[in-house]
Amino acid sequence: MALRTPVRAHSALPPGPRLPLAVQTVLFGAFRNSLLPLLRRRYGDVVRLKLYPERSVVLVGDLGLVREIFAGPVETFHAGEGNMVLKPMLGEHSVLLTDEEQHRRARKLLMPAFNGAAMRGYRDMVTELTVAELERWPRGRAFRVHDRMRALTLEVILRVVFGVADGPRLAELRVALEQVIDISALDLFGWHSPALQKFGPWRRNRERQQRVDQLLYAEIAERRAAPDLAERTDVLSRLLTVPGDDQLSDLELRDQLITLLLAGHETTATALAWALHELARDPVTAAAAARAADEGDEKYLEAVAKEAMRLRPIISEVSRKLTKDVQVGPYTVPAGYMVLPSISMIHADAEHHPSPEVFDPARFLGSGPPTGSWFPFGGGARRCLGAGFSLLEATIVLRELFARYRVSAPSPRPERVKTRHITLVPGDGARIMVHRR
Repeated sequence: MALRTPVRAHSALPPGPRLPLAVQTVLFGAFRNSLLPLLRRRYGDVVRLKLYPERSVVLVGDLGLVREIFAGPVETFHAGEGNMVLKPMLGEHSVLLTDEEQHRRARKLLMPAFNGAAMRGYRDMVTELTVAELERWPRGRAFRVHDRMRALTLEVILRVVFGVADGPRLAELRVALEQVIDISALDLFGWHSPALQKFGPWRRNRERQQRVDQLLYAEIAERRAAPDLAERTDVLSRLLTVPGDDQLSDLELRDQLITLLLAGHETTATALAWALHELARDPVTAAAAARAADEGDEKYLEAVAKEAMRLRPIISEVSRKLTKDVQVGPYTVPAGYMVLPSISMIHADAEHHPSPEVFDPARFLGSGPPTGSWFPFGGGARRCLGAGFSLLEATIVLRELFARYRVSAPSPRPERVKTRHITLVPGDGARIMVHRR
């Protein structure tokens, strides 16, 4: 199969269901895990869908085509436009929502906060916060570990972004951010409809977002006046001390901060919750994780986190909006269409991941899966800046957890998947029990 910009488009569009846009949107948003295998069996690896708000969408589940999309010119494959569903939350200047030169600028400004030296500086802080959180866990009683992981990873990212974790403003921000995140697929309709935002849950979501913005702008103003600003190494201080003429406005700062705060903790927390859900039901693999914690084998613990992200993708697909007609396999996809490389479809493909339904961290040891067949952080020039930090954080949490506890499941039944905004989370919070080793 080939992907290229055609001289003249002659091929037909990919096949797909003929259901109304509203029906397809609800099915895709709320029942994606069940829907994707059906779509693949019926239509193959390239499927045309009609989804709100973009309408014209092509889902791609062929690894070769996905590789070529990620390697394609950023001028043709606009990832920022592909993420515009998030604009009401993240803002137009977010590194996730910009393209070409604007995106390169944002990425360059944020990159120092996640380079190797910065990552080494975060290890002790992540360990300290993890130990404090784990010591508060109830022993011998079932609890929702997803809730606890969200609290921990939010605390970590608040410390990374702001450099401090105390004070009434940040205390309120913790609560407000969780409320902003905790929305359903149905709430997405309200993001793009000013009329709906006058009513019920959509009005409450808008008001919560406005309160988060007020807190962020207050923090920015206070930090600008801090006497020790030049000595600080947190992300906000770094962005406020950019040399030269590349200074960020308050609005640009707000958009980057909200992106880091929301994207920087939700995905890691969900990956850890899914990992513990699987380990609590798999004593053999849990014992291997405990041995790895005892022996300081961080490669195995990182493999546990990676396998959780493979088996239970937190985000089902990534997006690229086409600025030109592009040939995808035997089909021509016109400019203006959204192309969605499907993480879920490729992660569940036995050709790339044998026995894909089995939780097996060992598949990430040694040579690992085929190149490009694992991409929970996206790919190409748009791969997530915080990917390394997320894996570091997950590895530290698993190490400290299994050094203290063994885990068990209060029920043998698998967890249902729930869609929350664009993420796939444990529907019942990934309930587990922990016991002192």
